[in-house]
Amino acid sequence: MLDYGIWKSRTLIWRRNFSSSSGSSSASATRTLKEKKWDALVIGGGHNGLTAAAYLDCGGLSVAVLERRHVIGGAAVTEELIPGFKFSRCSYLQSLLRPSIIRELELKKHGLKLLKPTAMSFTPCLDGRYMLFGFDEEHNYPEIAKFSKRYADAYPRYESQLHKFCKLMDFLLNSHPPETLHGDSSFKDQMKDRLQKSVFWVRCMRLIVSLGQKDMVDFVELLLSPTSKVLNKWFELLSVEWYIINSSLLLGAEKVFLPKFDDVLKVIIAGDAIIGSMASIHAPGSGYVLLHHVMGETDGDRNVWSHVEGGMGSVSLAISKAACEAGAQILTNAEVSQLMIKGSGEVNKILMADETQVHSSIVLSNATPYKTFMELVPQNVLPDDFIHAIKCTDYNSGVTKLTLALINCPNSIVASQVILRWVLNIQLLSASVLKDSACRDAWNGLPSQRPVMEMTIPSSLDKTISPPV
Repeated sequence: MLDYGIWKSRTLIWRRNFSSSSGSSSASATRTLKEKKWDALVIGGGHNGLTAAAYLDCGGLSVAVLERRHVIGGAAVTEELIPGFKFSRCSYLQSLLRPSIIRELELKKHGLKLLKPTAMSFTPCLDGRYMLFGFDEEHNYPEIAKFSKRYADAYPRYESQLHKFCKLMDFLLNSHPPETLHGDSSFKDQMKDRLQKSVFWVRCMRLIVSLGQKDMVDFVELLLSPTSKVLNKWFELLSVEWYIINSSLLLGAEKVFLPKFDDVLKVIIAGDAIIGSMASIHAPGSGYVLLHHVMGETDGDRNVWSHVEGGMGSVSLAISKAACEAGAQILTNAEVSQLMIKGSGEVNKILMADETQVHSSIVLSNATPYKTFMELVPQNVLPDDFIHAIKCTDYNSGVTKLTLALINCPNSIVASQVILRWVLNIQLLSASVLKDSACRDAWNGLPSQRPVMEMTIPSSLDKTISPPV
């Protein structure tokens, strides 16, 4: 736990505008940056960088966050792209922000409000049936049994095992991972390091032993196996029929493949394993993504995703308020152009885009590895093999995000507007989930002919991001 006794109240977010209307606050911010040697500088005001700043300042260090854009948040940002409509530009749902961070930084006190829907997902079928997935077994069993009683019987056991694995993952995600200590460390530091590593491994082994041999084998298999193998283990293959429909209601699509069938549960789970990626459910390791999607929680409820009031930028804003209350200084319109490195290889200061030099003992980067090591670090500093690995990092994505401002709630093939207004997302799934056709198109640089589609309507729960209807 953090020592909240060290929290202090300082200046809130500075805005550095280099126009004539910047005022004295901009000059004051620049002067403070130049004159002070910081314990830590954070490049980038995304939610990860802001979280790092909050914890460092709570640890008694002086910290400044330097954000290139006019607004903080990075991928978790809310912007009014259309007058009256506020959009979460990148991330759009919340579940995986660690509960320990929400609790320790008191993010709810700083304005974070999570909006839980009454149902998780809605998946329509051509024959008029649909699956309305909820958050408890009592609701989900009859929904799944509409398609297959065998699947309805198997699903609680499948979900229960994943929740067991989540306890081990919680420990790993919330712990400081063991790291190699520098060879020139003092005897005291070496003994402290050995004690910390021993505590970590003892706790880890206790959790492994509590799982038991069978569950541990299944856990490793889940991490390494393709999703298709995991699903075939739990849910035997049922007959599936796929039909082409012509519809102008589904985002203007002319040809859409939807299931008519008994295997809808399997397709829904498979969709969770590839959403946001260019992966096949037959790729080794894709089984981990199934676990990844149930590791999160909302207000203590496991595997519950939620909207955030005010959009995803409210997450970043709450973290920034916690960081500022702890003493961090956050500057927008503050672009870093280069890390300045001493002959020993240590970073001791940074160069801003306006030629300002800022001194710091430690520099953290919330930018991408490519941006950090290829653009901010001077040339001929890093090893050639490291540079080669950074250059070969694949940032390609098969995801397209379409953001719309609508007059009314959209219609669906079989859904009433009541369902659409209270469900977290609407899934339009196709044979491409099981047959890999969607990702194959993406691998070949083509738009998918049978895409996996997910629709969310955040304004159905959040009345702060759109005008009243």
